[in-house]
Amino acid sequence: MRGPVLLALLATFNVLAHGQDKPSLPRHFVIGRHTFFDFGPPTDFYELFFVRLGENRTAVERITLTPAADACVQPAKVEVADAFVEDSIANLLGNTDPCRIPIKELSRESKRCKKCLVFSGANVAMQTQCQGQTRLIRADILDRDMFDPSPHTPEHTSWTMRLLARLDKAVGPGVMERPIFDIPEERTKALAARGSENLSDISAGKYDLLFKSAPDKLSDLYKAAQIPPPAPTVRLVSSTPFQPEGFTSPGYPPLARLAHVEGLVSFTVDINLDGSTTNFVLGDGHPMLRAAAEKAASTWKFSKDAAGQRVTAAIEFATNCQRKKP
Repeated sequence: MRGPVLLALLATFNVLAHGQDKPSLPRHFVIGRHTFFDFGPPTDFYELFFVRLGENRTAVERITLTPAADACVQPAKVEVADAFVEDSIANLLGNTDPCRIPIKELSRESKRCKKCLVFSGANVAMQTQCQGQTRLIRADILDRDMFDPSPHTPEHTSWTMRLLARLDKAVGPGVMERPIFDIPEERTKALAARGSENLSDISAGKYDLLFKSAPDKLSDLYKAAQIPPPAPTVRLVSSTPFQPEGFTSPGYPPLARLAHVEGLVSFTVDINLDGSTTNFVLGDGHPMLRAAAEKAASTWKFSKDAAGQRVTAAIEFATNCQRKKP
């Protein structure tokens, strides 16, 4: 009887050892990416990917926090995007268990270019649970990893880049696809930051340590994004000797707002028999504001008493933003 009992004990030991040797993959994780460029502003972008296994697919939520490029025109903002990946976390991770990546190998990869000049790149930190313990996996993506045709990127950094590429594909274009200059529109159609537990955690500073060496704190960026910039105004200051009965206010030209161009635009118009305007002639005012004033004035309507008369008018464009002096 000893033989069968011994074999059973050995088999049980092998099963237990095998289970301990290969722990199950995490069912959820958070991965943060701080992308930085040597042009801007802004020069830094922060993204948090929250990945969680569902019943038959994997849910991905990306929260992007962008510092203010200009407090008056391009304030700090928070954007949220989410999607589902019709795949398991195992396949999403490329069958790589983040809990089993050796710390020594991660440390060696992080030191591979200690004295290199890095103008652009990304610092990545993945946070996951490994056998009840929180593990932080860091990877430095250099500019050559992003742009060189033969970058010789090491194994685990390459794996990180492939994982992030799959997450970006799921939720849509990331910061690498953004325009260099974000020109404001009359009404900016930014993604609304929906209320969620993840946003509350960011506000409370739960993920600040993911970007310890970054110039910004996620919690500070989130709070700054809740402060709306001042709205610009455009108003008719004067119109003599007649006031328009039908008045259309000019829109503020986006490029003029971006350049902080403001002030008075004065001009004259002649009034037709039907009260419409013609012969717009600019007096004073910045050239970037002229087209907006002319377009608006062309829609004005005056009373019959103004027919055949010349009207002198002035419109004020104001950004209403107090810029800090350099």
